[in-house]
Amino acid sequence: MPPSLNIIGAGHVGRALGRLFAASGAFEVRGVLATSFVSASEAVDFIGAGTPAAGMADLGPADVWMLAVPDDQIAAVCEAVAASHALVGAVVFHCSGAKSSAELSGAASAGALAASIHPIRSFADPARVAQDFAGTWCGIEGAPGALALLEPALLAIGARLAPVDAAAKTVYHAAAVFASNYLVTVLDTALRAYVAAGIPEADARELARPLAMETLENVFRLGPEAALSGPVARGDMATVARQQVAVAGWDAGAGKLYAALADATVQLAARRNSKKIDKPA
Repeated sequence: MPPSLNIIGAGHVGRALGRLFAASGAFEVRGVLATSFVSASEAVDFIGAGTPAAGMADLGPADVWMLAVPDDQIAAVCEAVAASHALVGAVVFHCSGAKSSAELSGAASAGALAASIHPIRSFADPARVAQDFAGTWCGIEGAPGALALLEPALLAIGARLAPVDAAAKTVYHAAAVFASNYLVTVLDTALRAYVAAGIPEADARELARPLAMETLENVFRLGPEAALSGPVARGDMATVARQQVAVAGWDAGAGKLYAALADATVQLAARRNSKKIDKPA
């Protein structure tokens, strides 16, 4: 028999991973606890396995406990599990990208092995995630004994594993914010600047699209140092200074963003030069 699994938190992440673990045979899904019995029942239907629980006391023992709850609830839910169930030798893991396995100290104190498993993708459509999860990267960290059990289960559902330094977990999560959220913010500023220069918004998107797409492709194909182009890469700081004044005059917030990005880009250009990468024409 595969290890048994209790799931606490039956939102998009809990449902998708629950279905994947059950379908692969990596775990035997047992109890499923959500914000309501109705939600737990719907999650069990989606997962295709398990039994809905009305409360913490309704959950039976399990080899593995998955806490797929919001970040600010992880510690409290963990304490509740430790207070109501025997956890000696069990594995308890959460799915947060921002918090480390140290958030599960309540379970560790009760004799459990704690870990954090963070699938690096959007779970807006859990059915779609469950359908095409193969190849998804998962940031993992925690007790060696916990990872020894969890890693084969993750490989069974097609995950790719990325070990993370638990002490740098917040920086790890910030990397995703830079690569996704802040990228949107930078592109929004670029589009607004085009519009400020008299270009219609729809046309601005078409102007920015090939430039942004080719740049992203170059970053992932060549690396950021080789992909860097523009005035900073050429050492044309006079142009940078003129742009800084113009952007700040147009929009004070965009001016601050430009200045911060210019400073960071100067450092990137220095790395480029130290590697003796040819400067762009």
